[in-house]
Amino acid sequence: MKVIIGSDTKGFELKAYLVNFLSSEGYKVMDMTPDPNLNFVESARLVSEEVLKEEDNFGIVIDEYGAGSFMVANKIKGVVCAEVSDEHSARMTKEHNNANIISLGSGIVGKTLAKNVVMSFLNNNYSGGRHQIRVDMLNRLA
Repeated sequence: MKVIIGSDTKGFELKAYLVNFLSSEGYKVMDMTPDPNLNFVESARLVSEEVLKEEDNFGIVIDEYGAGSFMVANKIKGVVCAEVSDEHSARMTKEHNNANIISLGSGIVGKTLAKNVVMSFLNNNYSGGRHQIRVDMLNRLA
């Protein structure tokens, strides 16, 4: 599993924190936005395109509120992105929606909560079964 991460200017500090944390936990992390001057459209596009290169990649996109990156990522066919700000939503979007990217708002979640949200997302698996019908519907939309 590779974690692909990126942010715009407002999410840069939180992204750097998460890159360091995930690396220290043994995750392979690819930072798609080493330049702090990107906007959320470019950063979310870069992360989304890289996530789609391998099936076991997962992505994290960060801007000030999470909404902009969320909207951009979901415009890309094959991406299922959820805007999350709590551990339960992060777990459920992975288990029930087979999300491959989460969006965080640096102005909404602090470092500790962001770390917990990311771990909840990465440490859970898609349940399949009855949820596959909706996942198939999502995938046909984009």
